[in-house]
Amino acid sequence: MKMKTKLFMGFGILLVLIFALAGIGMNRLTTTDSSIKEIYENRYQKVRTSTQVRNDAAELAKGIVNLLLIDSEESDKKNAEAVKTISGKVMQGLQQIDQFSKEGKERELADEVLLHGKRFLEFKDQVVRLNQSGRQAEANSLRTTVGIDLQDRFTRSMGNLTNFHNEAMDAAIQQALGDNQQTMMYTGLLTLIGLLLSVAIMLWIVFGFSRGLNILSAMLTNFASGKWGHAAYRVPITSNDEFGRLAGVFNRLADDLEQATASERTLHKMNEDMLWLQTQIAHMYAMLEDSRKVEEMAQTFIGELARIVGAQDGALYVLKQTASGTKLALAGTYARSESTAAAELPLGEGLVGQCAKDGKPITVEGVAGQYGAIRSAFGELEPLTLTVQPVEYDDEVIAVFELVSLKSFSELEQKLIKQTSENLGVTLNVLMGRLRIEELLRIHQALTDELQSQSEELLSQQDELKASNEKLEEQTQALRASEEQLQRQQEELEQSNDALVRKAIELEEQVRETEEVNRQIELTKEKLEKQALELALASRYKSEFLANMSHELRTPLNSLLILSQLLKENKEHNLTGKQVEYAETIYSSGCDLLKLIDDVLDLAKIESGRMELHEETVCLQETAESMRKAFGPIARSKGLSFEVGFGGETPGQLQTDSGRLKQILKNLLSNAFKFTQSGSVRLTIRQLAEPRPMVAFEVEDTGIGISSDKQQLIFEAFQQADGTTSRKYGGTGLGLSISRQLASLLGGAIELESEEGRGSRFTLYLPHDARLASGAAEAAPAAMPPSTEWPRLAPLPLASGEMPATAFTDDRDSIAEGDRVLLIIEDDTHFAAILLDMARSRGFKAVVALQGDKGLQLAKTLQPDAILLDIQLPVMDGWSVLVQLKNDASTRHIPVHVISVVDEVHQGLSMGAIAWLRKPSGKEHLEQAFTHILSFLNRDLRNLLIVEPDEVQRESLVNLIAHDDVRITAVASGGEALEVLAAQPFDCMVLDYGMTGPSVYELLDRIKADEGLRRLPIVIYTGKTLDKKEQLRLKKYAESIIIKDVKSPERLLDETSLFLHRVEENLPKEKQQVLQKLHSIETVFKGKKVLLVDDDIRNVFALSNLLEGLGMQVAFAETGRQALDSLDREPDFDLVLMDIMMPEMDGYEAMRAIRGDERFDRLPIIALTAKAMKDDREKCIQAGASDYITKPVHTEQLLSLMRVWLYK
Repeated sequence: MKMKTKLFMGFGILLVLIFALAGIGMNRLTTTDSSIKEIYENRYQKVRTSTQVRNDAAELAKGIVNLLLIDSEESDKKNAEAVKTISGKVMQGLQQIDQFSKEGKERELADEVLLHGKRFLEFKDQVVRLNQSGRQAEANSLRTTVGIDLQDRFTRSMGNLTNFHNEAMDAAIQQALGDNQQTMMYTGLLTLIGLLLSVAIMLWIVFGFSRGLNILSAMLTNFASGKWGHAAYRVPITSNDEFGRLAGVFNRLADDLEQATASERTLHKMNEDMLWLQTQIAHMYAMLEDSRKVEEMAQTFIGELARIVGAQDGALYVLKQTASGTKLALAGTYARSESTAAAELPLGEGLVGQCAKDGKPITVEGVAGQYGAIRSAFGELEPLTLTVQPVEYDDEVIAVFELVSLKSFSELEQKLIKQTSENLGVTLNVLMGRLRIEELLRIHQALTDELQSQSEELLSQQDELKASNEKLEEQTQALRASEEQLQRQQEELEQSNDALVRKAIELEEQVRETEEVNRQIELTKEKLEKQALELALASRYKSEFLANMSHELRTPLNSLLILSQLLKENKEHNLTGKQVEYAETIYSSGCDLLKLIDDVLDLAKIESGRMELHEETVCLQETAESMRKAFGPIARSKGLSFEVGFGGETPGQLQTDSGRLKQILKNLLSNAFKFTQSGSVRLTIRQLAEPRPMVAFEVEDTGIGISSDKQQLIFEAFQQADGTTSRKYGGTGLGLSISRQLASLLGGAIELESEEGRGSRFTLYLPHDARLASGAAEAAPAAMPPSTEWPRLAPLPLASGEMPATAFTDDRDSIAEGDRVLLIIEDDTHFAAILLDMARSRGFKAVVALQGDKGLQLAKTLQPDAILLDIQLPVMDGWSVLVQLKNDASTRHIPVHVISVVDEVHQGLSMGAIAWLRKPSGKEHLEQAFTHILSFLNRDLRNLLIVEPDEVQRESLVNLIAHDDVRITAVASGGEALEVLAAQPFDCMVLDYGMTGPSVYELLDRIKADEGLRRLPIVIYTGKTLDKKEQLRLKKYAESIIIKDVKSPERLLDETSLFLHRVEENLPKEKQQVLQKLHSIETVFKGKKVLLVDDDIRNVFALSNLLEGLGMQVAFAETGRQALDSLDREPDFDLVLMDIMMPEMDGYEAMRAIRGDERFDRLPIIALTAKAMKDDREKCIQAGASDYITKPVHTEQLLSLMRVWLYK
């Protein structure tokens, strides 16, 4: 065979092999190229997109955290823009995922991603809105409670989708590799055959062709072994044919995979850093949790933190108050010698002092050679880096720590140092608070033990003294008996022997008779004991009957009075005048029935010995005047002459129970007017010297008189002189019975002289001093002769009409513009005349009112510059006048100086009086009172002191109250407050409970101990929730306590305006509107939810109509059990009105159950009871009631109580 043939055969075979190899190669290359394009354009792009969305979600979460934590306007704007940009990327990525996700599991995973992504973006929008509206606290809370969970769910769903695409891509790569191996196998087989047939001829062709295939094979092998990320294994692109394009695709695939791997590695490193940071913080907190001392906690903290961050030296200083000021005290060290660690540092000295002063961290790099050496056992090393970090609580620095290291602190270590300092602030503050509480408890326990010991010692001494007295008394009685016995024996010895014999015989007879009598006495004693038991049982039944009767009568009477009063007011103006008159009659009859019930209960209390008496000094002049004013209108209406006067030497005052004395006199005078149709009634008060110092009250009338056989009968309960059914005069017959027994309790007696058809005289005898009460009743004269001389007093006018406003001339008709006007509200005409003269001598035009209601009317009409006010006034008492003056915007600024016998100084000052003077008062004290009023009026500016440690809060209080009528001094501590109080006078002080310096109680004690400051009105303004013990203690010092809440600024403005006596119309409009809204009844009651618990539908109907008419929401429960169910269903009630006597569960049990639930610990509960017996109030309060009111309910009293508790 020729070479040419062989050559042509060889080339022919080679050509065939080439065509065959080219066909197979092209087919496999096309398949491989399609697979790689599929991997890159479909699978890899999906992996890349899902990975990018997950990374963007992590960046978005980080941006939200920065937006909430970094509090500056510039940072907020920058972070908000970043959040907006990243959220746009996340939204775009989610849209791409939605587009390329077709069906099956991929579609399910994509739907899950889209769901969680949408929720996460909605959370982002809500956080941004809250942050833009300044509600960062709510935004942080939302991130903690909702955002972290949404972020985790979104990240997990994105991870699931990424993993799905990674697995699909891995499967496609494996498929491509398999195809490539198959291609290589076919290509190698054909190449081997060609080489065997024409190796020499086709060497250069085979070598060139196989070289490209070998490179491609090496690339695929590298991909299979995971070496595609290294640049050395990339395919060089040497041609523009299929091999070149294939190499380019492989190189791009390698670049993208390398980039994705780097992103995954970075994210993993961030997660590891965050986990390490949280682990170390938790570890530090666990170690500090068991510390019981500040030094122990400081040593543990600085040592453990230095170990974690690799510091070689450290120290921790705690702020401490000393006599010379605030200093930093060394509390703990790490590897620092005592010679180099200062025990104390003042603020601003050194880096530590400056850090404490500024509250900002300090870090210094490169301090080698300029800082103290770090010592060890073998030598010293120079530090490279130091950092000083403040420890804050509630934006105040409480400690500072310093760390020194041979290396620079990493960013992660710096984050750890910052976060542990924040946690240390909270933990250290809690420990300090606990230590203060433990110290106070130790002091309290020591004081309690000491008081207990002293009390026991006093009781022991008292018992010993009592035993000694009893022993001496027994010895005295024994000596007296012995003396009498010796005297009798002496007389008996003088008798004759016959008498002795006779007496002996008689003695035997007497012994027998005595034995018989003793047997009879024993039987009688047993009968008496049985009767006593029956009497006690009957008394108990009687008390229970009276209590139940009170409830059964008061319950329907309650609804009758409330509904009749509502009808009488005729707010809807739909009743005729006659119907309103009927309603007034019903109301008046109900009040009469209530008085009858009270009389029955009074009688029961007296008989059972449970009537309480309150001893006080009674001015007889005021008592006489009050009787004159109370019965004057009755006398005029009946056409009778009514005289009140004093006989003989006029007594000044009396030690007794004023209320019970007036009750007796009113009963006697009421009877006198009832049974007198013509003539006169006289009340005479006279002083008796014999047999004991006493005061006699004589009530004499010219009425029908009482026959002698019935004079004793009328003092029995339910008895009258005429008890027949056809009697002319009504009544129950209780008045005189109650009066006589009350007189006996007061140590006195009532005597009666009467002649039928000519009139009667009742005389009440009372001792001068209540200490003589035990024998006063017996000392009262058996019968006093009729008075022969009566003081000549002008009788009251017979015609009906109003009494003159004054008994003398005042200045009301001569007041001109520019005059200073003083209003005197005083019912004692003599004292009022004295005050009138003193006021005129000091340049006042004075006007006098003898009744409370007249005084209130004159105050509103005249708008006086000042008011002198008595408390015990007719018609309307001084308390009511003061309340109405201070609740009226037109009069609340008028200074009121109280002059009264009532000793309730603190109550009066807390209600807005500028000063209090107790009667009787000398001229010097009265002159001081006028001097005080003039001094107050001569000052145009009022001085207010504010003690508030927080600078921002202090500034806001100044802005709240400030105006041109008040000068405000604001200080930060109790020490500063004492300094300014000593330097100038103030009209009011606002004090924060949590002030620095002396404790609030120490400051208040020092103020009240100062004679010049003890009457200073004090308003406690605090954000702390006070328990009952703290409130009671503070109320001894402060006129008002305001808890910081939503409405506290309005209340503070109102209270300070009251004590500064500011004219409301001179205040800015917005402050006027605040005060007007605060005092509006509709504002207090409108929209409030009240739970009414009562089993009587009549009461429910009456009270519901009353409360709903004020805009309140009323819910009803028939029993205590239903009330508990209602509160459990709707715990947002503002107040509970609780009846006591109910079926199934009474009011006591219900209130105890309500107070047992922590949710209702502060829910106001007002108890409504008709049992009105002794100790009812104490029982209700002990069971959990906030306050107590008896049926029938007076609407004004109920609404007043509700306003107080709803206002709180």
